[in-house]
Amino acid sequence: MILWILLFLLILVVFGFGFTMQALWWAAAVLLVVWIFGFARRGRGGGRRSRGRRYGRSRG
Repeated sequence: MILWILLFLLILVVFGFGFTMQALWWAAAVLLVVWIFGFARRGRGGGRRSRGRRYGRSRG
């Protein structure tokens, strides 16, 4: 009986770990898409003009 309980607990742990890893992969994929979208929306220009706009006021 103890062996069946231990086997059941092992199955639950493995299933939980697999579910967690799957959820983390999905979260990483969503964050990657958001990062790429933000990079494409902002553009490649990172000069003084964008810094002044980003931080509120310019220093010069």
